[in-house]
Amino acid sequence: MDRTKLYRRFRTLLIANRGEIACRVIRTARAMGLRTVAVCSEADGDAMHVALADEAVLLGPARARDSYLNVERLIEAAKKTGAEAVHPGYGFLSENAEFAQACYDAGLVFVGPTAAMMNAMGSKSGSKALMEKAGVPLVPGYHGEAQDDATLAKAAEKVGFPVLVKASAGGGGRGMRVVRSADELGPAIVSAKREAKAAFGDDRMLIEKYVDNPRHIEVQIIGDSHGNLLSLFERECTLQRRHQKVIEEAPSPTLNAAQRETVCAAARKAAGAVNYVGAGTIEFVSDGKDVFFIEMNTRLQVEHPVTELITGVDLVEWQLRVAFGEALPLKQDEIKLNGHAVEARVYAENPTRNFMPSVGRISTWRLPAETGGLRIDAGYREGDTVSPYYDAMLAKMIAWAPTRDVAIDRLNRGLEESDVRGIVSNIPFLSALITHPKVRANAIDTGFIERELAVLTSAAPAPGELELCAAVAAIVNDERQAAQTEANSPWHTFGWQPVGRRQRSFAFRVGHGPEQKIVLNYGSGPSTLLIAERELAFAFVPKDGGFDLTLDGVKSTVAAVITGHELYLRTRNGRFDLHWVDPFGGEAEEQTGADKIAAPLPGTVVAVLAEEGAKLEKGAPILTLEVMKMEQTLRAPYAGVLKSIRCKVGDIVQEGVELAVVEASGE
Repeated sequence: MDRTKLYRRFRTLLIANRGEIACRVIRTARAMGLRTVAVCSEADGDAMHVALADEAVLLGPARARDSYLNVERLIEAAKKTGAEAVHPGYGFLSENAEFAQACYDAGLVFVGPTAAMMNAMGSKSGSKALMEKAGVPLVPGYHGEAQDDATLAKAAEKVGFPVLVKASAGGGGRGMRVVRSADELGPAIVSAKREAKAAFGDDRMLIEKYVDNPRHIEVQIIGDSHGNLLSLFERECTLQRRHQKVIEEAPSPTLNAAQRETVCAAARKAAGAVNYVGAGTIEFVSDGKDVFFIEMNTRLQVEHPVTELITGVDLVEWQLRVAFGEALPLKQDEIKLNGHAVEARVYAENPTRNFMPSVGRISTWRLPAETGGLRIDAGYREGDTVSPYYDAMLAKMIAWAPTRDVAIDRLNRGLEESDVRGIVSNIPFLSALITHPKVRANAIDTGFIERELAVLTSAAPAPGELELCAAVAAIVNDERQAAQTEANSPWHTFGWQPVGRRQRSFAFRVGHGPEQKIVLNYGSGPSTLLIAERELAFAFVPKDGGFDLTLDGVKSTVAAVITGHELYLRTRNGRFDLHWVDPFGGEAEEQTGADKIAAPLPGTVVAVLAEEGAKLEKGAPILTLEVMKMEQTLRAPYAGVLKSIRCKVGDIVQEGVELAVVEASGE
């Protein structure tokens, strides 16, 4: 390949991605004086990354395969806007060798490794073969070319159950299944292949021995076209769900200095086997004694900010400088480790409903300022819409501090001060996770979240005096603000009532629980609140996002959001969702039964797993939807007979549409 075509200076950069990573790349590129071009689907026309870029090109319909995964349209977008280079971000086509080659053939600089390097290291199968030859220790498994069912079944039997069925391309837990018996293998392979094909356009699989109680450790590396290859220390990514990372930190609290140097040297050796150029990650799994190579990611990782914070290196800037053909600015011994960083991935998902993705319009977006060691990489804003077509990550919150304990405290404070409404987010779950005593003690493995899920998603505490008083203040404050547009409104006067009464009653409940009543007394003197015959002096001062509430001389800061009769409050005691009972009645609320087999979100039916007339046990799989690039299996809510299936494979279904009917057996 012509080196001058591979690496050269450019002025205009097209970012072939969306969301948080597109915003992240745009910010660094613009700081370096580059002109930026965003691409988008029809679902992303008003997205944050589109607004940030200098130009934007519409690729096509919402589905990724018609837009972000369409190589021809991406190349055309670059030519149309005069872009000379392409940054792929992560996910989508970031590890697609055909895309890298297409960029080269079109005369574009690809900000990443060459197609040959990707083929050698980006394929989990190919990289394992290369590492085996180089003598790097591997997890036992099969990484051959043959992909027929018989070969994969034979390989799994040879390795011994439990095994991990894993997509050769891509990452993020997609196309990955733990299989504990031969009976589970066939369906797991079919499902994993289907998911991998949808996410990465490649359904090749490998089989690995599943390491029980594993820890996930990875090393950040970067190489230039002058033969320099550096490691930037390691990250611990053990806290995962569905094989997708949730919390990442750097450096790993598991390794001592000697182990750190050993694993980093192994990572440099692995990348050096292909004279690697660009940013990448060498991933390892540990059983507590030994460390095994599992794969290389030939791209930037979601969790790269923790490495940036402990080294002071902007990895995107280094990626772009390598693409310019420059040498890396530092030598290995000049890269110093400073402090500790922890990252949490903020998702639009509901942890109490098996992490079901949440879609809709973001009505409230309040994240703390990036001060005191806190960094936020976001891809959404207030008013943006989370669609069902893409990964549900909204933002990443990262905290740095001199020590791990302080970094955890800073991250938790940031999470506690964050409010995202309109969709369901995992913010409370992340706060519970990062403060769990075993996480603090680093007594974890990759199965920790599944084991502790009940604790991590436990119900919020019942609202107490503070929350009920805050609810009253929120309503009165909301009425005041609404009245500001009406010059002669009597609601400007706190406590005004149309017939001169000096008392106002309120009732609240959580869900369908009992009503809790509170009375506001007001007049010429101080206002008070009466709760169960206990009277409290009451006052509040509005502030951005809520108010300062004073009860019996104690001031508390309260965040509040009101949507109709639904109140969200954040107090020192936690987060609370309350319903304000309509004082004039008319509480007509739809009761949705848990037994309704309906689409939880818009999606595509990818498999029907039971036949009409079949007798089903409770929890038996009925059909599978693809939602936000992940598969969701809908199951029988109770034992019974499958009376009808109201969809077929390939159907695109909307949220709430009934897909199957099960008649209870009566047992």
